[in-house]
Amino acid sequence: MIVSAIEREFQEKVSSKICLQSEGIDRYRVFTPFTFDDGDHLAVVLKKDDNSWCLSDEGHTLMHLTYEIDERSLQQGTRQKVITNALSLYSVADRDGELLAKIVNEDYGNVLFSYIQALMKLSDVTFLTREMVKSTFREDFVALISGIIPENRRRFDWFDPDHDPTGNYTVDCRINGMAKPLYVFALSGDDRTRDTTISIHSFEKWNLSFQSLAIFENQENINRKVLARLSDICGKQFSSLDANKARIGAYLREVVA
Repeated sequence: MIVSAIEREFQEKVSSKICLQSEGIDRYRVFTPFTFDDGDHLAVVLKKDDNSWCLSDEGHTLMHLTYEIDERSLQQGTRQKVITNALSLYSVADRDGELLAKIVNEDYGNVLFSYIQALMKLSDVTFLTREMVKSTFREDFVALISGIIPENRRRFDWFDPDHDPTGNYTVDCRINGMAKPLYVFALSGDDRTRDTTISIHSFEKWNLSFQSLAIFENQENINRKVLARLSDICGKQFSSLDANKARIGAYLREVVA
């Protein structure tokens, strides 16, 4: 199929605003009106790959997501499921970060239509519902702790069975094996921060011997007064999980050594 015919099929099947621009031998930039929420246009290239035509983003889409989300977070938990499901649904392959859709039976228009749907679907990763975001933060927290602390030295969702048999004052992860166990709290918002402040006060009232660590999803979103009350009694804090994974890891290894 000649290029003008491909362009016309793209316009008929997807959008009249699509156009092709040659960028060398067997390579064309596909300009579309579709953008991510921040205004950046989707990157789409029509090119020959192993003697067959395909559509490629040349790694742009996943790189664009890392502007807002840590790259490692895209490879696990809820975010990974969103990405994997979208690619599978629209028959798009992930080749080391490059998203590819093969042109089958010269069906250029329908393949482009599905391909654009897949790229737009991936942007859902940055617009997860509030509950899904909380779930992802929790998953990321558990994955980080589990990757550093041996199973016999950690317990998630711990509570003191002697003073609190009904589990009203929970610790997201209790790390043992030291003179003073480390109570680690995963804080996703004001409510959880308030609850943690109350829990730490209770632990002190019960004369428990412990160290405390607070890891925030995003400390900037916490009410200043709520944060101030926690800061008065919490031993160590990290302002966000995604931006501080290396520092959190180093701190935990030092504490448990």
